[in-house]
Amino acid sequence: MNKRRGWNRSCRTVSSLAVSCVLAGALSALPACTTPPAPDDPVSRGKEIFFNQTFNGNGRTCGTCHPARNNFTIDPAFIATLPPTDPLFVAEFNPALGKNFENPKLMRQFGLILENLDGFDDLEKKFVMRGVPHVLAQRTSINSNQGPRTGWSGDGAPGDGSLRSFATGAVIQHFTKTLNRVPGVDFRLPTDAELDALEAFMLSLGRQQDLALPLPLKGIVAKRGQEIFLDNRLGKCNLCHVNAGATANFGTGNIGNANFNTGVANLPDQPADLAKEPNPRDDGFGRPGDGTFNTPPLVEAADSGPFFHNNAIETIEGAVAFYDGESFNNSPAGRALAAVDPNKVGIELDGTQIVAIAAFLRVINTLENIRQSIELLEEGAAKGFADRKEARELLERAVSETQDSIKVLDGAGLHPEAVAHLQKASKLAQKAARSFFRRDTLTRQAIDEQRKARAQLTEAP
Repeated sequence: MNKRRGWNRSCRTVSSLAVSCVLAGALSALPACTTPPAPDDPVSRGKEIFFNQTFNGNGRTCGTCHPARNNFTIDPAFIATLPPTDPLFVAEFNPALGKNFENPKLMRQFGLILENLDGFDDLEKKFVMRGVPHVLAQRTSINSNQGPRTGWSGDGAPGDGSLRSFATGAVIQHFTKTLNRVPGVDFRLPTDAELDALEAFMLSLGRQQDLALPLPLKGIVAKRGQEIFLDNRLGKCNLCHVNAGATANFGTGNIGNANFNTGVANLPDQPADLAKEPNPRDDGFGRPGDGTFNTPPLVEAADSGPFFHNNAIETIEGAVAFYDGESFNNSPAGRALAAVDPNKVGIELDGTQIVAIAAFLRVINTLENIRQSIELLEEGAAKGFADRKEARELLERAVSETQDSIKVLDGAGLHPEAVAHLQKASKLAQKAARSFFRRDTLTRQAIDEQRKARAQLTEAP
């Protein structure tokens, strides 16, 4: 399932050839680059760069499209909360970027960002509109036998395809002051040290290892959803998303992250098309593209919609249902599944089975949010008086994660007892963020409520 915020990856970018065209002959003219002092460890330095470094560009940072408080992605609801001066809207207040840099209407209504994946030589016609995937769990998500898979089509990074190169491409694509994109004039390129730090930070986000399914879930519907997910003759989800991650295994061993043509580009009535705005067909991997897109992790899916590279579907239930539809089953990926099926069918699911799989994905997303919330709360509790600002930021992040947990479960009427504990945890963490003398006590109480919520979802400790 192609998940929105799945990037599984990093700030957005352009193809190797496109970047090489921009960089040719320009690197030697760049002035020496320096970064303000930052903490000593690479992850902390990378965090500072990710959220604060504009690279002398138009004001955007990596965090502009990947804010921590919104699961490292953006969507229309989040975009609507931003002030008109936010750098995300630079195309609306910088005349030099007023045309062919973004489509403000598609950005605000559908969370779509303009990408020049096939080069900058024809900005009027050569572009695609893509959603912003999250950048969580990249350590387990981007590796393949052919090298790193970054961006929605798996070829998002120039050069060696690494996360370091991805950041370089993102600066050129999204940080520029003008459409000339001249290094040293419209932006500066990241230094090697900055790229190392950015990579370290991005690899530190989210899960550091995949799940080991099946989990001892308590919910009847989610438990059945897990069974369907793992059934290679029914749901068939685990073939491409082993352990709900981003790697594939078709019986010959794990092949890592893989690209597939699932027919998502053939969906009728896509929201961006209905808007009657310029929206060329996205041809996916390569130049010209082969119509394939890479596999995102699913553990973080339920709270990071809209889904797929084109933000075509809003809910996790709708995303699961896509694989029961004609667009998928008539696609190369759908036909390949049918060819190896004893009954020669791709994926056929009834409505209750779709809901069950979605419930499973909602529950594992909530379990991951709880894990992250507890981790943030424990870090916040450990901060001393001199670090009260950092402590408050950690606790506010924990509140955000907890609110995500509540929203994900409430969205399908799942586990109301767990929701009640999560609501208490959120209130306690909010109080802890505003307090110093009672911060540790309130935080410990919030952690206890998180654990009680987890106990409602799974038998695991």
